[in-house]
Amino acid sequence: MAIATNLILRGASIAVLVGGLMGCSMLPAAGPGDGAIEGGASASVKSADAVALKYALVDIGSGILDFLTDPGPGSLYGSFGGGRGPSPELQIGVGDIIQVSIFESAAGGLFIPNEAGSRPGNFVTLPQQTVDKAGFISVPYAGLIRAGGRTLAQVQREIEQKLVNRAIEPQAIVALVDQRSNEVTVVGDVGAPKKLTLNAGGDRMLDVIAKAGGIVHPGYETYVTLQRRGKRATVFFNSLIERPVENIFAVPGDTIYVYREQRAFLAFGATGLSGQFKFEQERLNLSDAVGKAGGLMDDRADPGQVFVYRVENRAALEKMGVDLAPFDPDQKKIPTIFRTNFRDPSSFFASQKFPMRDADIVYVSNADQVELFKFLSLVTGVTGATAQVGSDAASVKSSIRTLRR
Repeated sequence: MAIATNLILRGASIAVLVGGLMGCSMLPAAGPGDGAIEGGASASVKSADAVALKYALVDIGSGILDFLTDPGPGSLYGSFGGGRGPSPELQIGVGDIIQVSIFESAAGGLFIPNEAGSRPGNFVTLPQQTVDKAGFISVPYAGLIRAGGRTLAQVQREIEQKLVNRAIEPQAIVALVDQRSNEVTVVGDVGAPKKLTLNAGGDRMLDVIAKAGGIVHPGYETYVTLQRRGKRATVFFNSLIERPVENIFAVPGDTIYVYREQRAFLAFGATGLSGQFKFEQERLNLSDAVGKAGGLMDDRADPGQVFVYRVENRAALEKMGVDLAPFDPDQKKIPTIFRTNFRDPSSFFASQKFPMRDADIVYVSNADQVELFKFLSLVTGVTGATAQVGSDAASVKSSIRTLRR
């Protein structure tokens, strides 16, 4: 009887131990394993390559920090030009109201009768006119004059040329009474969204935004989108100040959209906190980011394996000396993982100079020992369960003996 009981206990112990070791579900985990995911899929597409998406791995050091400037979402100057030089000359447009005055050098001409005599300023002022939909105005004896899309000086010269054989040394003066076509629209997160008339001396982006009441959110969380003739570009608001070339001149018909978008990064792995974290400041470096995420967990993290995932410009990686031969030559954006080693004291100085960007991902790897500890915890748990089975069996055996008595 004792032999049978021992065999039963041993069998139970072995079954529990083997079942525990073979059942991956007993290991601590945050979700289903890859086997469960693949096994439960109704359909799957597997990449022929071992790595579905190629990426570059770059160690953070002094040799790369100078090339990590944030290019921002775009460039107004690069998209439209107009950041340097004099302001563009404003042109007459449809709907503008203008007034034409014509001077002659002596009386008896086309517009000044003989009886007027010789007097200073022999001129006649024509009634105000609105530039029609086709862009024309009408001048007596000169006919239709194209005004739309031209400057005041160009319109004056055409009037004079058409009257030169009919009036006495004609001179024309064209004045802009009401300018309705040289307007821009400012909408979004500004103090007073509205349509604005451009100054004849030229208004830049900051001038126009200021006229609309200025921004209502911090500059480091504000973006400016310019839409012009079917094309658009977006920049950080602060770029208009830090890089004056981006503060380009506004032109008639522009639509300027100002909006707020808080920059954020994600943190995963062996950090004190996981999730999305807002920058909440103009500049955030890697040290700041790790601190916001609760630092490294001293019982899990491998300080030598702290990573930042982002998409980097090809030109910047080339300056860093990264071999980009495996990538398509036309690929301008390269998936990149930056790695730092916090076991090295100097890496903390480098991390303070490593600028974070919107949508970066910070990942801290587990130390190798952590996986070993997980396994040992499993084995300890199985051993304890086996011991409990043996104890329970012995108790049952003792109870049976008592009942038989």
